This record gives sequence, structure tokens and C-alpha cells, in this order.
Amino acid sequence: MKVIIPVAGLGSRLRPHTYTQPKALLPVAGKPIIGHIVDQAIAAGGNRFVFITGYLGEQIESYLHQHYQVPMEFRQQERMLGLGHAVLTGLDPDDVDLLIILGDTIVDGDLKPIVTAGRSVIAVKEVADARKFGVVELNAGRVTRLIEKSPEPPSNLAIVGVYYIREGARLGEAIKEVIERGITVKGEYQLTDALQLLLEQGIEIVVHPIEGWYDCGKPQALLETNRFLFDRDGGFNDDIKLTDSHIVPPVHLAKGVQIERSIIGPYVSIGENCIVRDAVIRDAIIAESSHIEAAVLAHSIIGRRTRISGQRHELNLGTSSEISL
Repeated sequence: MKVIIPVAGLGSRLRPHTYTQPKALLPVAGKPIIGHIVDQAIAAGGNRFVFITGYLGEQIESYLHQHYQVPMEFRQQERMLGLGHAVLTGLDPDDVDLLIILGDTIVDGDLKPIVTAGRSVIAVKEVADARKFGVVELNAGRVTRLIEKSPEPPSNLAIVGVYYIREGARLGEAIKEVIERGITVKGEYQLTDALQLLLEQGIEIVVHPIEGWYDCGKPQALLETNRFLFDRDGGFNDDIKLTDSHIVPPVHLAKGVQIERSIIGPYVSIGENCIVRDAVIRDAIIAESSHIEAAVLAHSIIGRRTRISGQRHELNLGTSSEISL
């Protein structure tokens, strides 16, 4: 089964981290976002991957080649023209079964029921306020209409960013028609409009409810996803050096981490080759090669190669930052 994962976005809501690193590579619970997504897609039967890249896409390509052996292809989206355009970039004329997963979305649950349903499927979740999401309308369990980010949504079934399409080639034709007709939302070609055309052509689409859905698009959401994954999967530690310190699980401490006279956890992910001394850290994501000393940190995201000394704060620092008291 072919899997298309769009990862071309700029990640502007996660700056300063995304100035130097693509959003898909930001770590949660000891692994980049894209790693969690690829693992889930492989478990569901994905055996051929097309990644739609853009800004800093070479970093994504490097990471995936280092960590995965599945067939992979990388296609660049030259202009940010919306999700529909991104998916079209990944489609081929002979596509049939197709799994599409947004590159910043982690869902809770097994995707196998979606890809074995025998019909095209959209993953959904009930939300209290659907105005920020695309939604579906149903009749007797079948999708009848898709609406993108309406100020008055007719449904609270939000589209969560996972799609299984059995008619891949026809989806490509529908996206081309959307582009030719100039159908846009805020200047972008949306996948929902192409799926609506498929519905009008008589193609049946059903929904699959998702219990947990984590959009890693903002700092607070990234920390929330970090906590969820730790609660679901637990923590794990590589070969680390621990001196006069206490670990409160769940945490992930990557290889080469040194912890001295510190209390770490719960819900802390620390990347490779970090040094932590005389610190108390909880509910935080700390990227590789950072140095933290004499600090108390909580609800914080710390970028790569960052130095922090003498702080008692919530911090959101990008790559190569330095802050001291």
C-alpha cells in the first residue's frame, strides 16, 4: 500500500524551532513526529512511501534514510498551494489503494481497521468547536458532504488528517479539476473539495472514529502529545550516565546523556548527548546536544545545542540559544 505524507509546511506556529529544523523532525517522547507517523503507517501495511517536502526537506530525507529501510520517494512541493496540491504532487496515474497521513498529526489507535474496511475512509473525531476544522456530514453512516473550516459547521465530526482512498487515480483527476476550476479556501486547493467531487461521482466514503488525535502544530500541543505518548507507551532510556540523580518516570533519556545531581521527570524527553547538572526538569522536551545547569524547568521546549544556566522558567528556545542568570 502506498502512503503519502505531506511534510512541506513551514511550521510558523512552532517558531523559533522551525527556523532551523522542519516541524516533522521536532521530537516528542524520544522520537521525531515523522518517526511516530511512519511507524504507525508501516504497522497498518504501508510498504511504499512518498514524502512531499519543501522547506528544509533535506533534513527529513536524511533522517528517514538513516532510520528506515522501506521504499521511499521524496517529491518537492515548489509552492505552498494547499493540501490538495500537496497530495496531487504525490499521486501517480496508476494509484489504487492509498493512505494519506498529514505530517504533523499523531492519532491514537490502530490504523488497520481503516485500510481493511473495503471502502474509502476518512478518520474523524467529535469536537466541541468544529469551526477550525474540516468536517463531514453523514447519512446512514456514509459521507454525504465535506465542509472546510466553516464559521457555522453543520457537524462536529472533525477530519483528523488520515485518509484511506481506494480510488487513487480518480482522486488525482478530482484534484486537477479543483485546480482547473479555481476552487480554493483562503487561496489554497483543499483535499476536501476533491473528495467532495468523488462523492458527487458516486464513490462511497465512510468514516472511522479516532479516540485520540494530536495535532503537533503549536508548542502547547507538542507538549500535550509528548505526555500522551509517554502515558500510552511508557518511557525508555538508552546508555546514559546517571550520578546522584532521581528519575521520575515516564521519561526518555537518549544515548550519551549525562545527568548529575538532578531530578528528571515525569514527561521529560532528552535528546542525545545532553548534559544536565543540578537541575529539576518536568514536562519538557530537550533536543540533542544541549547543556542545562542550575535550572528549574517545566512546560518547556528547548532546541538543539542550547545552553541554560540559573533559570526558573517556562522556556521555548530554538537552536543554539544561550540563556543564563
